[in-house]
Amino acid sequence: METDDLARIIDDYSDVTVTTVCSHSSLQIFHGAKKEGLKTLGIAVNRPPKFYDAFPLGKPDEFILLDSYAELMGLKDELLARNSVIVPHGSFVEYLGADKVVELDVPIFGNRGVLAWESDRKKQREWLESAGIKMPTLIEDPTKIDRPVLVKYQGAKGGRGFFIAKNYDDFEQGLDPTQEYNIQEYVTGTRYYLHYFYSPIQEEGYQLSKGTLQMLSMDRRDETNIDEMYKLGSQEELKRLGIYASFVVTGNVPIVIRESLLPKVLKMGEDVVEKSIELFGGLWGPFCLETIVTDQLEFVVFEISARIVAGTNPFIGGSAYSEMIEPNLSTGVRIGQEIKMARDTGRLGDILS
Repeated sequence: METDDLARIIDDYSDVTVTTVCSHSSLQIFHGAKKEGLKTLGIAVNRPPKFYDAFPLGKPDEFILLDSYAELMGLKDELLARNSVIVPHGSFVEYLGADKVVELDVPIFGNRGVLAWESDRKKQREWLESAGIKMPTLIEDPTKIDRPVLVKYQGAKGGRGFFIAKNYDDFEQGLDPTQEYNIQEYVTGTRYYLHYFYSPIQEEGYQLSKGTLQMLSMDRRDETNIDEMYKLGSQEELKRLGIYASFVVTGNVPIVIRESLLPKVLKMGEDVVEKSIELFGGLWGPFCLETIVTDQLEFVVFEISARIVAGTNPFIGGSAYSEMIEPNLSTGVRIGQEIKMARDTGRLGDILS
């Protein structure tokens, strides 16, 4: 959206309605917005999801029902009439497509320009490595695989389709040739997912060149049968049994990291945000660095999610870290606070795109 168009639209907003697709982390987004006194609007296909009735504090005030998510592109006038601000999450981007999200003529919380850098793994690597972040070695030629590697497809897929290969035969056996992929060295260590929030308008806290950075929570992921492999034996033995490792995420587990590593955690977040400002105007709102911590206590970042991630969902009542910022502070609440603060100070243009 052009800057002038965005300014004209939000100038007409008498209030704000937090809007998102009913999936992924929507319960938390709606819950946080409602706690901050903001209106909420859920986008669903066919009918309102019944499970929201079980969680009334996370249920949106209203629903818009579509026959398919593609219809969302034609809802501009209706969403603008409701003063909608769309909060994107992984399912929103995956269902609609990163290109369509960029084209959507409705204000989005965060910088939609980040999607081109997040969804393209080559550009993502350029961003992170230029920020001084260590990443797994990239294998360009699959015939040259000489160590365990992880093959990952483009986009946010919740780990679906990712697989481990130790040689070219494994690679050929596991590959879906219809999808774009990259091949990363498989780094052994402990996987920690670090949940940050960058505000360009809040001045109190861990200061950057502009605004402040918060570290709200951390999680690990439960990933179907990959987490059970150590119980069942080697990958080769599993294959002989007709069982293939899967990285599909099914849940999230809260984590507290050793305190001596917190300076590294915050410095990584700081460097990523500062480089984002230089490259494409900034990364504001929630984001997640997906890391492996080696036995040498070194962080290796294998991916960034430039939006709220589902790993924040265990912390709707706050985390061990957010409790030391503000009681019961979730990422959903923090999004609601940022929108409300920007609205009340006439700075919506600084946090929307």
